[in-house]
Amino acid sequence: MVLNPTLVDPTWYISAFAGGAFGAAIGALPAFIFTGFMVIAGEAANAIGVDGAGEGASLTASGFTGFLGFGPVFGPHISFAAGAAAAAYAAKQGYIDDGKNILWAAGTQKIDVLLVGGIFGILGMVGTGLGRTVGIPTDNIALMVFVSALIHRVAFGYSIIGEVTGDGLFDVGPWERDEDEAPGIWLPWQYKWSGVAMIGLIGGLLGTAAYQGTGSPLIGFGISAASLVFLQCGVDNIPVTHHITLPGAVGALGANAAGYSPTVVLIFGGLFGVFGALMGEVCNRVFYMHGKTHVDPPAFAIAASGLLSAVLTAAGLLGDTFWGGLGGIGL
Repeated sequence: MVLNPTLVDPTWYISAFAGGAFGAAIGALPAFIFTGFMVIAGEAANAIGVDGAGEGASLTASGFTGFLGFGPVFGPHISFAAGAAAAAYAAKQGYIDDGKNILWAAGTQKIDVLLVGGIFGILGMVGTGLGRTVGIPTDNIALMVFVSALIHRVAFGYSIIGEVTGDGLFDVGPWERDEDEAPGIWLPWQYKWSGVAMIGLIGGLLGTAAYQGTGSPLIGFGISAASLVFLQCGVDNIPVTHHITLPGAVGALGANAAGYSPTVVLIFGGLFGVFGALMGEVCNRVFYMHGKTHVDPPAFAIAASGLLSAVLTAAGLLGDTFWGGLGGIGL
């Protein structure tokens, strides 16, 4: 077994520490919004034949998309996951009231919070590298965002699931009735199954169309991630869709590799988008809703979509896995 190159390169450990600490300083959601900007920039550069990689760039993650978007600078497993861990730690220390607040920025006054961010940045880099070394058949970045959240809950003394109210994990009734001990759901405007499925279909089709029109399976994800700047600014009812547009591209890439017609490729993308949306809501109700820190539903959904792609590829229904089609980025 050959270790992923990032695991034996000290520059990645140093850079991941800085990326995690910076994610804590500016906040998890702002860091992820920058992920979207970097992916858009990188995919635009790729489209005109300029990948953004300079001399000495990493062989496993080069250029705007690979190094800035998914590497130690704004890789979600590093900067976003570290920002979420920092908020969880800050709440435990009494610095903030809400450990789920991924809009919160630590700034510069709490050095201990920044150190926590740096440590979780390294954790995210190492975990992702190990996943790639072992060959876990999914998006290892998304998987590590999810695992990192479970780790920070255990590390800081939180319950992994939290206190379940109502009639079980999936019951949102206590929240809808505004009961005193009701859990806090992920998105109050995006939790009903019918609406979740509908935005899943829409986003999956758009993610697929973007892939078909540009050749980039990541451009839809970048647009979705960047659109969260409106959520950060407090605009009402902004849907979260990166766990929808990316799975759409996951299904589309595999269907395209299998030789299906463009129309069938779109159908696969729409169905994968619905799957991603529904898996996000499953994570909301099982892991996010009852707990006191942020466990990311989109990361869970993207990882689940990657596993589904692997299963369908092994069964011969799809022609390639998403990560296989991405070459050096190695999601």
